[in-house]
Amino acid sequence: MELYNLIKEIADGYAFNLQKQVDLRIAEMENDDNAHYLIYRVLGVSDKEGKLIDIYQNKGRFLYKYAGAFLEDAVFTCIKCRFPDSSKIRIPNMLGSRPKTFEIDCLVGKLAHEIKWRDATTDGDHITKEHTRVQAVKQAGYTPVRLMFYYPQRKQARRIQETLQTIYAGIGGFYYYGDAAWAYVKDFAGVDLLSMLYQIANDRG
Repeated sequence: MELYNLIKEIADGYAFNLQKQVDLRIAEMENDDNAHYLIYRVLGVSDKEGKLIDIYQNKGRFLYKYAGAFLEDAVFTCIKCRFPDSSKIRIPNMLGSRPKTFEIDCLVGKLAHEIKWRDATTDGDHITKEHTRVQAVKQAGYTPVRLMFYYPQRKQARRIQETLQTIYAGIGGFYYYGDAAWAYVKDFAGVDLLSMLYQIANDRG
């Protein structure tokens, strides 16, 4: 129950900050130049609908950012409760100039966890960056472990994830997604985080 309350407290903090950022952005948008609505109307989208689209586009950007940050924080908290020496560290990129360093979201002994709530990118450069990151983790003496809780829906994004799975397997790392990622947290940290999140969500009504 103590861990549940801690995860709930973390969730409350992210929910508060998300709403605060959204409210600020909507207030700012009241003073925006809406001349671009002309193009919306040309394409058959009314001013009213165009305004709602702009609001939800901005809200979506904040939501995705906070969703990812919250889940990373929650997973890290669960693992750290079982393994108090767990930490976040940065390692140098010895294979290229950009970026200069890579972050390990949760290091437990030699297991270097990367925690993603989802990854729907279709950017080809993403594969190169991730390949470099995994190689850098391996070169630093760690075993890369990727946890991604929600698999992308689009075919191109799925292909990129399949490539990343091959990269992890080829270097001796581990790649878990969807149900396997939730099961990993339950087995590794001894915490049914998924059930906790359902309870928190249901309590919000």
